Amino acid sequence: MSSVCLTLQVLLLCGSLVAQQQLLPGSCNFELGTCGYMSDPEYGSWSMNEEGHLITVDSAVLHDQEQAVLVSPVLDQQDWSCVRLVYQITGQGSLHLHLRPDSDNFDYQLWTADKASDSWLIASVDLPNTTIPYQILLEGRPKNGSGNSVAIFEIHIVPGYCIECNFEEHHLCGYSNSWNPNVNWYVGGSVARDPETNLLEKHTINNQRGHYMYVDSVYAKHFQEVAKLTSPLTTVPMAGCLSFYYQRDQERGNIFSLFTRDQLGHYEEIWRPEMYTTAGWTLVSVDVKAPHPVEVVFEVAFNSARGGYVAIDDISFSPEFCHTDTEPTFDPSVANCDFENGPCLYYQERAESKVWTRASVKPNAYRIGDHTTGTGCFLLANTRFTSRPGYVGRLHGPFLPGSYKYCLRFYYMLHGFRKIENALVLYIYDENNVALEKVWSLADTPRAVWTQVEITYMKPMLTKVVFVSICKNFWECGLVAIDDITVSVGDCQITAATWSLPEHSLPCSYPRDFFWPNTREQTQNRTGKCFHNNSFVLTTFLHYNRHIIYDTFTHSS
Repeated sequence: MSSVCLTLQVLLLCGSLVAQQQLLPGSCNFELGTCGYMSDPEYGSWSMNEEGHLITVDSAVLHDQEQAVLVSPVLDQQDWSCVRLVYQITGQGSLHLHLRPDSDNFDYQLWTADKASDSWLIASVDLPNTTIPYQILLEGRPKNGSGNSVAIFEIHIVPGYCIECNFEEHHLCGYSNSWNPNVNWYVGGSVARDPETNLLEKHTINNQRGHYMYVDSVYAKHFQEVAKLTSPLTTVPMAGCLSFYYQRDQERGNIFSLFTRDQLGHYEEIWRPEMYTTAGWTLVSVDVKAPHPVEVVFEVAFNSARGGYVAIDDISFSPEFCHTDTEPTFDPSVANCDFENGPCLYYQERAESKVWTRASVKPNAYRIGDHTTGTGCFLLANTRFTSRPGYVGRLHGPFLPGSYKYCLRFYYMLHGFRKIENALVLYIYDENNVALEKVWSLADTPRAVWTQVEITYMKPMLTKVVFVSICKNFWECGLVAIDDITVSVGDCQITAATWSLPEHSLPCSYPRDFFWPNTREQTQNRTGKCFHNNSFVLTTFLHYNRHIIYDTFTHSS
């Protein structure tokens, strides 16, 4: 049985005994109508179930359309809020949630799902603070064929963060139990007490009608039986104070821990209690730094059937750190550089100061411009900048603190190299200027186009990246250029999918973060020309799903 299925079945036993959380505009349970949600006429239509409380899109009624788009009324909610979506995909298909800021030509995908299920699932999506009104778009894409459909049961928008929960709602705020045959997290409280656990009253309400989550060892059969309660995945970078209340009774042994888990399945323990038992509800505050999407996992391991119990309640989050001595989240953008206004914090060794040079080229059919705007600047290494027949050019980046996982992205272009073995190599150096590791080098024959590279690395000490270009013979070397270096915290596989509002612009003022697709190699293509520079851009505007492909044309002489 899936964890979500278990969650929903347990909920039905609890009943609705307490007042529901405040619902914000844009919420809808589809009982009496669509609450102002409308199908985009450019696409197929969502249909209300005859008995209500359900809205669906079925492949049988889409005809020649591939998707149906449900558009919310314009929402003006400036504080942080959370969208909780109860949905089901039957057969083959997908469901996507987008945000459309008012007066913006772009729709930003916040969440997507494509796994079929035989039960209702819960998705939780954070909506950060914003002063701009927006609309929520739900795109259902059932694949062609009988029996494929996408359905939405309800949309709830509530104040606060998605990881917050007092466990009074039937959906448990999207928290899910990882099914174990012997030990699991259950909903506790309500009128029916749990005599085996001997718990006190619900923390918030302080009476027998409140709810909390608990796990008991009574059915544990093996050593180290583990129960996991997992929060929804955060969808935006978050840093601050995570607080919750817990009770713990350790008769013969249980281990209670709090972890974060990223999308690659990597765990990091962030808290473990110091007390074996508590006389009542105990408040815990833990500083959390999540620059990329993570889940919060409450894990209890029992040594035997007499390992006691653990209960939790009232999970909350604040953007302010719990402890004043907690260091703020490091901003790796100090290592970013597009070379438009200089080399930023990148530098060369004095003996090699003429190898890497900041250059600007007016693009034409034979030469390509910089990657940022097409007419801006980039760094170029070439033997004509030196008085020697060859060179060794090292470009040093700024030092970054250790114990962080970094994602380094940059663009390079090579032209005229006969041998590429050492044309461009990337090293990690320590603070003593000693090379620790070669993390990247050219593997394929390059083309005279800007090509993106992504490198994930982590070191325990202070480090910097160093770009190295070696030319042993003038006749074998050509031009090597780099541009648009960016560094972010986290694995590149994760940070590539992290949503954020655009801050920079590329040609024609298109947002940098939302160029799609983010190809490893850009193709040579003659498409529409951007009127204010000589870069070539293909723009495909759809009323709903607007995509842009940035494609630079060049021709080697």
